[in-house]
Amino acid sequence: MPPQGQQAAESWALFEADANKTDDAQVPPSAEKRKWEIVWRNVILFAVLHLTGVYGGYLFFFKSMWTTNLFAIALYLCSGFGVTAGAHRLWAHKSYKARLPLRMMLAFFNTIAFQDSVIDWARDHRMHHKYSETDADPHNATRGFFFSHVGWLLVKKHPQIKTKGKTLDMSDLWADPVLRFQKKYYLYLMPLCCFILPTYIPTLWGETLWNSFYVCALFRYVYVLNVTWFVNSVAHLWGSKPYDRHINPVETKPVSLVVLGEGFHNYHHTFPWDYKTAELGDYSLNLTKLFIDTMAKIGWAYDLKTVSQDVIEKRVKRTGDGSHSVWGWDDKDVQAEEKEVAKILNPKDE
Repeated sequence: MPPQGQQAAESWALFEADANKTDDAQVPPSAEKRKWEIVWRNVILFAVLHLTGVYGGYLFFFKSMWTTNLFAIALYLCSGFGVTAGAHRLWAHKSYKARLPLRMMLAFFNTIAFQDSVIDWARDHRMHHKYSETDADPHNATRGFFFSHVGWLLVKKHPQIKTKGKTLDMSDLWADPVLRFQKKYYLYLMPLCCFILPTYIPTLWGETLWNSFYVCALFRYVYVLNVTWFVNSVAHLWGSKPYDRHINPVETKPVSLVVLGEGFHNYHHTFPWDYKTAELGDYSLNLTKLFIDTMAKIGWAYDLKTVSQDVIEKRVKRTGDGSHSVWGWDDKDVQAEEKEVAKILNPKDE
């Protein structure tokens, strides 16, 4: 990596570490009231896309071949890892390092997902962490479920997003030739990886072109989009806050189940540099951790960053909402005075 790119990566890591050192109670941010500038082209496109996706779901459950359904599930996993293990944990947060074969594979998987190029996705996600729940956050959850889920893609971006987005140093990602290649040829690669090949391949075992297109291309794509959006919406609105009660992100196991381990969001926003994005090390709800650990065993992933149990315990006792299964308010080691102070500061947590 060129010096400038290395410096950018180190600067981002330092920001993520510093952003979580505060012990002081914070007032949750809120969004200013503003008139929406609806982008009707996007509204129509997403409406049509979701209608075709629902029809594709019908074909998936009642009409298509089992081999086609299995292929669609494989595409869901591959495209999901392209977002979770690739754009998110590897490139946006630098929570581990990957050798060239893995970077190429994850860039390919990410292109199947069609959620913009990695560079664009990572830029928006870094904005989301740096300016979380403010008007510079692309999918600011304080504007409600619909906005944070899909509404942010149906209206013009808040001016703060463009203004503050220009201040982010993305040179570490531009220094990666794999990402530069994906960005340069994205408009050619994306249709091929996301729609054309997923439609054509099932015809090799006798599936109809119609079923292939609606099941493996449209239904699979719409499904992956929405489960990814759950991290922006559900995981910022409903759930527990065992690590930091002062922020909006929450822990939600159902989201982790469908988004390959990305639903432990209170932990992730508290410790964004942890490659697991979760405290627990089991794989039942964190298939992305299993994927990264497997890549580490074959030498394709290395320098996996994580957080020590001592640091986690201290943070839970200091800023958690008491719901942690080990160090919650039922833990005998938590002093009574600490519990009373927490209740005074956060009466809603009782």
